[in-house]
Amino acid sequence: MNAITTRRMLLWREQIPESWLPKVLGNLPAVLIDHAHLERKAATTALNLEKYRQLYSRVEELNAIAIEELQHFQLVLALLRKRGIEFGQPHPSAWISGLMRAVRQGVQQQVIDHLICCSLIEGRSCEKFQILAKELAGLDAELAQFYGSLVESEGNHYATYVLMARAIDDAEQIGGWTSFSISTLA
Repeated sequence: MNAITTRRMLLWREQIPESWLPKVLGNLPAVLIDHAHLERKAATTALNLEKYRQLYSRVEELNAIAIEELQHFQLVLALLRKRGIEFGQPHPSAWISGLMRAVRQGVQQQVIDHLICCSLIEGRSCEKFQILAKELAGLDAELAQFYGSLVESEGNHYATYVLMARAIDDAEQIGGWTSFSISTLA
C-alpha cells in the first residue's frame, strides 16, 4: 500500500484518487505553477468574502488569511524562479468548479456555502501537502520541507472557515455540508 491508501485525514469521506500522487510527482513544474495560482486565488477569495455583511466582524481574520495566502504565493513564485520554471497560465480546477456549482442560493446559504467551499479546499490542501512532504522527502528535500511548512497554515484556514460558517448559523452550516455530494468532495 502506498501513502495515499494508508493516510487519511478525518475530514474526508472520499480519499484522494490513487492516480493523483504519480501525476504530481511526474510533473512537479506544472504542479508548482498551479500551486502559485491557487495561493493567489485563495488570497482574493478571502478578500471577496468580505462583501458579505455576515462577515463584516471577521474582516481582520479574512485579511490575515489573505496576507498569509499572498505570502505563500510569493514563496511559490520564489521556488519557480530558483528552479528556472516560468510562471504560466492558470488552469481551471474541475473540482473547485464543481464545489462552486453546489453553492446554494439565498444570502445566508450562499455565504455559508462559500465558507464551506473554502474550508474544503484548505482541508484538502492540508491533506495533500502532508502527503507531498512525506513522499518528496527522498526525492526533493527542499520541496518536501516547503510543503511540510504549509500544512499547519492550511489546517488553520480550514478550521477558521468552518468556525465562521458555524458562527453565522450552526444548523444552516450543517445543511451546507450535506448539500455537497460525495462527487464534489473527491
